[in-house]
Amino acid sequence: MAESCGSSCGSNEAQQAAAAQQENAITRSLGKIKNKILVMSGKGGVGKSTVSVNLALGLAQQGYQVGLMDVDIHGPDVVRMLDLKGNVEPPESPDGLVPPLKYNDNLKVVSLEYMMRDRDEAIIWRGPLKIQAIRQFVADMDWGDLDYLIIDAPPGTGDEPLSVAQTIPNVKAIVVTTPQKVALADVRKSINFCKTVKMDIIGVIENMSGFVCPHCNETVDIFKSGGGEKLAREMELPFLGKIPMDPKVVLAGDDGTPYLSSGADSPAARAFGEVITAVETRVPPVAQAVPLQMAASDSGCGCGGSCPSHS
Repeated sequence: MAESCGSSCGSNEAQQAAAAQQENAITRSLGKIKNKILVMSGKGGVGKSTVSVNLALGLAQQGYQVGLMDVDIHGPDVVRMLDLKGNVEPPESPDGLVPPLKYNDNLKVVSLEYMMRDRDEAIIWRGPLKIQAIRQFVADMDWGDLDYLIIDAPPGTGDEPLSVAQTIPNVKAIVVTTPQKVALADVRKSINFCKTVKMDIIGVIENMSGFVCPHCNETVDIFKSGGGEKLAREMELPFLGKIPMDPKVVLAGDDGTPYLSSGADSPAARAFGEVITAVETRVPPVAQAVPLQMAASDSGCGCGGSCPSHS
């Protein structure tokens, strides 16, 4: 009996020590990051990843040091949208940090997909594993000094956004919606989620706000327009801008050449630029950035108390 108790107590102490060590690593990592932004929505298919990728690119293009963290565990898209190759490399020393993928000198990227040998393999994980993965994305990766960390979340208000809220103090949210009433109803839940977990909201983005005709380059409101702006007004939130649906943006994401990296001009590119300026104004970095010419390169859950069961 005494031996059994000793073994159990020793195991619990080891888990607590590991959780404390990870918590310290998270604190050290976050201490080097000035602004943390969670891009979220209660509705799937509203273009959160497109917004996240182009927001990160746009801020990096302004000369800021930016990290892009994909916490959509079951459907990570960021690595493919940036056409990043290669797999995770081990740290230089046993106690070292794992290097993220680099898009260029100003943009680092972390996603579960680049840690897998087969990128088409399904991720079949329950909550505790997802929570631990997100904590490791912060604790074990060599983010270095960042002006902005952009976090791309899956739709809804489940494990991933809750884990981010509980793991990353002072994280702020950008809520993405489309103009339709069905999407707006789900997005209200995201806004109420932020209020529940006391997460400040930077503002609302209305994506797919009309359609850019590939022939005349004019915007046609076939998907309606203005719903996100009206929602922001009703909920007394800042409105960051409307982004029209542009076939060129869709093709660029599929090809792994995000539109803002091309330097092309269109209503969508100008809209993204206005959104980036609005974010930069509402969440300013502490230090002045030096603009960069964009060029693409190369049985316990151990959650440390941030699991929903502990809340």
